[in-house]
Amino acid sequence: MSKYDLHCHSTRSDGLLKPRELVARASERGVTVLALTDHDDTGGLREASACAEAAGMQFVNGVEVSVTWADQTLHVVGLHVDPDHPALADGLARVRSGRQRRAEDMAAGLAQAGIPGTFEGASAYATNPALVGRTHFARFLAARGYARDVGAVFRRYLTAGRPGYVPHQWASLEEAVTWIRASGGIAVLAHPGRYRIGNLQREELLGCFSDLGGKGVEVVTGSHTPEQHITWGHYAQRFGLFASVGSDFHGPGESLRDLGSLPPLPEGCRPVWELF
Repeated sequence: MSKYDLHCHSTRSDGLLKPRELVARASERGVTVLALTDHDDTGGLREASACAEAAGMQFVNGVEVSVTWADQTLHVVGLHVDPDHPALADGLARVRSGRQRRAEDMAAGLAQAGIPGTFEGASAYATNPALVGRTHFARFLAARGYARDVGAVFRRYLTAGRPGYVPHQWASLEEAVTWIRASGGIAVLAHPGRYRIGNLQREELLGCFSDLGGKGVEVVTGSHTPEQHITWGHYAQRFGLFASVGSDFHGPGESLRDLGSLPPLPEGCRPVWELF
């Protein structure tokens, strides 16, 4: 029986493991179909694909695109994308350029709060210098003792109203879905239970996403509770969307779920891999 994990991160974005190490861990944990979905970057796919083939695993080219919708940040996963397609490659390059500016502004805010040197410190934790993000800042600050762990750093310094938080305009929802579809991929709304939106906005978001050509929603994912699995399974069915599963694994000790450690989809859901 196949075991799917269609959302995880490597050192190409903010994961702790190199692509080949991530694939090895997934294989050891029984994953048979794996998607690498680094933030706004596809540079780890070739290495991961070759390692997955050697391990006898099915590999899915993926990416997680940062999106601004209704004044908040969302994420859209692209599965089975062509990383070399100009529309996707150019769009991701534009998003990455915005990440660099945001990181510099975050460091400036933290410096004003009396914490100097955070851009250089965070950069030391990033394998890809174009993708210095909040997680890298959090790892640096946790290592320097500003909070007990990465999660505590986020709450104290990197969320709205805190000194290291910088609002940012990412890609639009339409742009993200268009880039993914143009590259031959399947657009999936990532971890929807994390977004601070009410029921009416959920309806609006899912309706808009579906109208734009979005095909799936993550129902079972690392940050969802068992109750949210049921809730988002119902939403998927109501809006005619396929259901996806993914641990959103970033690294040992930092993630709520390890690779492959996911319960099955709720009954009645159509799995997104029917489209593969």
